[in-house]
Amino acid sequence: MPRLTQRRKVTRFRLDGGTGRREDVLAGEEPLEVRVGGRSFSVTMRTPGDDFDLVAGFLVSEGVVAAPGEIVSLRYCAGTDDEGRQTFNVVDVQLRPDVAPPDTSLERHVYTSSSCGICGTASIDAVRKQARFNLAEDDEAFPLPVLASLPDRLRREQKLFDRTGGVHAAGLFNREGELLCLREDVGRHNAVDKVVGWALRAGMLPLRGMVLQVSGRASFELVQKAQMAGIPVLAAVSAPSSLSAELAHEAGMTLIGFSRGTSLNCYTGEQRVLA
Repeated sequence: MPRLTQRRKVTRFRLDGGTGRREDVLAGEEPLEVRVGGRSFSVTMRTPGDDFDLVAGFLVSEGVVAAPGEIVSLRYCAGTDDEGRQTFNVVDVQLRPDVAPPDTSLERHVYTSSSCGICGTASIDAVRKQARFNLAEDDEAFPLPVLASLPDRLRREQKLFDRTGGVHAAGLFNREGELLCLREDVGRHNAVDKVVGWALRAGMLPLRGMVLQVSGRASFELVQKAQMAGIPVLAAVSAPSSLSAELAHEAGMTLIGFSRGTSLNCYTGEQRVLA
């Protein structure tokens, strides 16, 4: 299995004129090709690890599946590097016969980078997905102290970030602030897909009464991924975009930004915040 990290010699320069050689730890980043029924569907740049969760969550985000039984199998395909070692960089998904495969009009014709989860989408119309779950029906409310504590709770569990300083994190919390799942990745969208895929495979979708806390900003793509998984609250330590706020409002989602431990901004769905 590819490693989560790699070591590399670096030269450190200091303003006082000093230099030094040392070994640094870098977060792993490798391509992952997603195939559905043997047919290539997408290539994403990701941190190796939890690949089956990543692929399952990606298919939820694409509107292909919403229940664990809709995926029959996930397996690594044969793939080797220049030295003949298995790369584990191709995953093939077999869907249940009655589950429609991805529409070819939505096929991603270029790879998805670690910084963008939708930049490979073939058309503008394909950006917006049709959600299966109604967030407006989820009226669970969350105590403000719990919501404000989540960034610190997430940060304490970011083991890969502690080693590399180069990954994003997404964590799934319940109303009491209990961390149910945390995933880290060089791509913030991959971290979210890994959490959603974990939940799908555990039979937990829709994720009613849950909060998705992310370590970065609240982009349109993250709001949409949360919507597709039936998550009523998305909280971020940084800012949302205008489009993410619009989508959250339309979806009936609570969108929180600038969650910094002592305060937070609620952009939509403030009825779910118990102050």
